[in-house]
Amino acid sequence: MLIPTIQALQALGGSGTIEEIYEQVVQLLNLPDQVLEITHGSTSQSEVEYRLAWSRTYLKKYGLLENSARGVWSLVSTSINPANLDAREIVKAVRDVDKKKSIASEPSDEPSEAIETPDELAWQQQLHQMLLSLDPSAFERLAQRLLRESGFIQVQVTGKSGDGGIDGVGIARINGFLSFHVLFQCKRYQGSVTSSQIRDFRGAMQGRTDKGLLITTGTFTRDAIKEATRDGAPPIDLIDGEQLVQRLKELGLGVEITMIESVEVDADWFTKI
Repeated sequence: MLIPTIQALQALGGSGTIEEIYEQVVQLLNLPDQVLEITHGSTSQSEVEYRLAWSRTYLKKYGLLENSARGVWSLVSTSINPANLDAREIVKAVRDVDKKKSIASEPSDEPSEAIETPDELAWQQQLHQMLLSLDPSAFERLAQRLLRESGFIQVQVTGKSGDGGIDGVGIARINGFLSFHVLFQCKRYQGSVTSSQIRDFRGAMQGRTDKGLLITTGTFTRDAIKEATRDGAPPIDLIDGEQLVQRLKELGLGVEITMIESVEVDADWFTKI
C-alpha cells in the first residue's frame, strides 16, 4: 500500500484525510468488496485500513509524508515520482532507523539554540510574498489544503477553463451534523477584487450551490464587500490576504512558531531572604 498511498495523495491534490486516502486507494486498485470486508485479526478495523495506516507511518518516517493534528496527511513535495520509489527499500530504511534508535542512548534534554523571531509585520509580509510567488495551480492546492484543515470534506480542485472562475468545490460540516456544498474561487494577486467580479462568481454559482467562498491574496473593494452580502442574493464569504496569512499561521501551514524562553531575575525576592 506504500506506492498506492502516494498515488492517492497525488490524485487528491497533494493532501487528504484518512477517509479520502482510503477511498482513493480503493478506486486506484479497484479493490472488490470481498477484499474490503476482510478484518484484521479480531479487531473491527479492515485489513486494508490496517495496511494503509502502516503505509502512512512508514512514508512519514521515510520523509515523504507529513500530517497535521487535524488528521490531514500531505505529500512533502509535489514532485515525488512513484515510479522512482521502491516499497521494499522504504520498509528496509525505516526498519534500519528504528533499530538504531532502539539501541541508541536517549536524546539530550538540552534546549535548542534560541532563534530570534521577526516582528509581526515582517513575517506577514514574507508570507504574503511567498503566496504571490506560487503558480496558480499551487495556490489552488493551498486553498484546498486550507479548507481541509478547516474541517471541509471532499474538497476538490476543478481548475477547469471556462467554468466561470470556479476553482473548486467542498462540503462544509457544521457540528458534525449539517453540511452544505461550497464553491470556491482563488485569486492570487495584489489588486482588489471588485463588485463585478463578485457578481461574475455568483453567476457561475447559479443553480449549483447557494454558498460561495472567495479567497484572495489581495483585498476587496467596499462595493465588493457589500455585493457579497447583498440581500436576496446567495451569500459569498470573503477571505482577503491579511485573513489568509493569519489563518495559515493558526493552522501551522507553512508557518512555524518558535517559543522563546524569557528569564528574569527577581531582585526583590533576594532582599526578602
